[in-house]
Amino acid sequence: MTTFERSQQIKAKGLEMGFDLIGISKAEQLETEARELEQWLKEERHGKMQYMENYFDKRIDPRLLVEGAKSVISVIHNYYPEPHYQQPATAPKISTYAWGEDYHKVLKRKLYTLFGEIHEMVGSEVAGRVFVDSAPVLDKAWAKRSGLGWIGKHTNLISPKRGSFFFIGEIILDLELEYDGPIKDYCGTCTRCIEACPTEALTPYQIDANRCISYLTIELREDIPEEFSTKLAGWAYGCDICQEVCPWNRFAKAYTGKAFRPLQHILDFGWQEWEEIDEKAFKKLSKKTAMNRIKWQKMKGNLKMLDTM
Repeated sequence: MTTFERSQQIKAKGLEMGFDLIGISKAEQLETEARELEQWLKEERHGKMQYMENYFDKRIDPRLLVEGAKSVISVIHNYYPEPHYQQPATAPKISTYAWGEDYHKVLKRKLYTLFGEIHEMVGSEVAGRVFVDSAPVLDKAWAKRSGLGWIGKHTNLISPKRGSFFFIGEIILDLELEYDGPIKDYCGTCTRCIEACPTEALTPYQIDANRCISYLTIELREDIPEEFSTKLAGWAYGCDICQEVCPWNRFAKAYTGKAFRPLQHILDFGWQEWEEIDEKAFKKLSKKTAMNRIKWQKMKGNLKMLDTM
């Protein structure tokens, strides 16, 4: 079997499993991205995400994560909710990616299954690792190199046929495959995401995490600075504004599967329920979702900040 035939077989199997797009790129050092990341860190635009400074060499070279790595398989998986799924109009806003089951677990299970299928296809041992936001991997950069989309001015990956409401995962392995190439950037002169950001976190193709609502409500472990007290636009966990205004998301198709279907108990929570919740109830509420990433004290502080707006 040729590398092209094997690559096509892997892609077909992945699509059959429910991934929306699959692309493959050569495992090599990310030179341009390395310079951009170094500059971003130097300007301290990563805020207090100290982990972004760690394992810099591994972050830009997958061969340091998997010995002998030859290929990076990138996948995207849609989570865009069906229109009838909505939070109450006055409820503290939760980013839609956290409405369903924790994507780290769901995507990893599917990627491990695909990795197992690759072993069977090849008929011999293949060394590799699966990644879903869990290690120093520049997932958007690899997805871009694999032709799954371009990185837009809001710094999210955009697929011309699917928008940007999807999760990204990778399999890095020591198997030589046929490699895809990047596609054109179609942002053009559009600056809607930049103009819509209430905290002015965006400049073209750059994000200052210090000002990003997602960072302020999730990654920042301390209280949100007072300067943002009137700029959170109702968001208690994450933010979807830059994606909501992106014209390319008119092509986003509703996810109809089970894994990322919004959990009704999340959507049922209005302001009154959030005001009455305690730590035990929050742990129960967020247990199966990506919201379990933050502690109750952080969520409590986010809600308090919204309550003073």
